[in-house]
Amino acid sequence: MEQFTTIWGARHWASLFLQEHGCEKGVADILLMHLLSMSQSQLLAAMQDDFPQDIQETFMEGIYQHVDKGTPVQHLIGYEYFYGRKFAVNPHVLIPRPETEELVELVLREIKAGFSKDDEILVVDIGTGSGIIGITLKKELPALHVKAVDISKDALQTAKQNAQDLNADVEFVEGDFLSPLVESGQRVDVIVSNPPYISPEDETSLDDVVRKHDPKLALFAEDEGLAAYKKIVSQLPEVMNRPALVAFEIGHQQGVAVQEIIKHKFPKAEPKVMQDINQKDRIVYSWMK
Repeated sequence: MEQFTTIWGARHWASLFLQEHGCEKGVADILLMHLLSMSQSQLLAAMQDDFPQDIQETFMEGIYQHVDKGTPVQHLIGYEYFYGRKFAVNPHVLIPRPETEELVELVLREIKAGFSKDDEILVVDIGTGSGIIGITLKKELPALHVKAVDISKDALQTAKQNAQDLNADVEFVEGDFLSPLVESGQRVDVIVSNPPYISPEDETSLDDVVRKHDPKLALFAEDEGLAAYKKIVSQLPEVMNRPALVAFEIGHQQGVAVQEIIKHKFPKAEPKVMQDINQKDRIVYSWMK
């Protein structure tokens, strides 16, 4: 077994090992920051410090597990940051991704522009997973009433824990897309969702870390990945107020198709496509008036 005397030595070994096996060398820093309870700047400043022997085995096992089994580093440490907040993650929920922060940013901007400060606004987050969208919207705009829906009991348990840890007053409901709201006759002002949108036929093209460790329920949808959008849009007339904002995260080749799904059900709607930071189509949104 390797023996590291300094933090630099441990980082150097892990970075080389990760690179040799086609993995991101940054995984080493994330694991070190977690085990040493350090920030990035603290870690870089401590490179010549002694490496604690009591964490050596845990550190090496984590690196081996990431390389051998493809276990995401977020599952090794149990959390990921989203919009500046720490969210617990596990194999029952998608690991938060930066693109979804752009969806949240757009929804916040559109809410501020489209409603008055005195409006009572009910937001529903469909397929909430770890709760990142609904919880973040509530933390950023505390006056919002936020409801989050997921079909997975395990995902809801994770989301509830995150809401509790972050002191966010979000109501969680188990159910299939908008069905719980249809059944209760509840009307909402904002519908936001990052639903499953990958076609099952595309599974083999996914990164191994995603394919083997993200929950399939949150990844795949029939009908070339469009089934979730069609189901949600078909339920909209039964749950939304007018005006209402609808915003979806999409696969980068689904912009036109999701626009057409909305326009087919709502001919007067003018859905827009927004690109992410990498200039890929990532969001479709529309005001329903």
